[in-house]
Amino acid sequence: QVQLVESGGGLVQAGGSLRLSCAASIIIVRLNKMGWYRQAPGKQRELVADIATGGSTNYADSVKGRFTISRDNAKNTMYLQMNSLKPEDTGVYYCQPVGSAYWGQGTQVTVSS
Repeated sequence: QVQLVESGGGLVQAGGSLRLSCAASIIIVRLNKMGWYRQAPGKQRELVADIATGGSTNYADSVKGRFTISRDNAKNTMYLQMNSLKPEDTGVYYCQPVGSAYWGQGTQVTVSS
């Protein structure tokens, strides 16, 4: 059974940084395109960034230059380094093998102005 556990969220002031982690229960990080998504209050879940098995990355325009997605295959873990955070980055962040039906419980990120 696939389990995804996100961690690393919290409350931070604008301009601050957080590093999110996504730990998977089985070897899926290495074998799948993985994505970070976020859902702000009252809004639909949106893709923030994804990383292909070959390592190529893709970012939403709103986070380009500020966020970095990475993956540690040996630890079956994916990360999202978030710098220069803005209040509009507030939301619940989720990880997912792209296109799958699996989601973690999410981790809350709150950026105060």
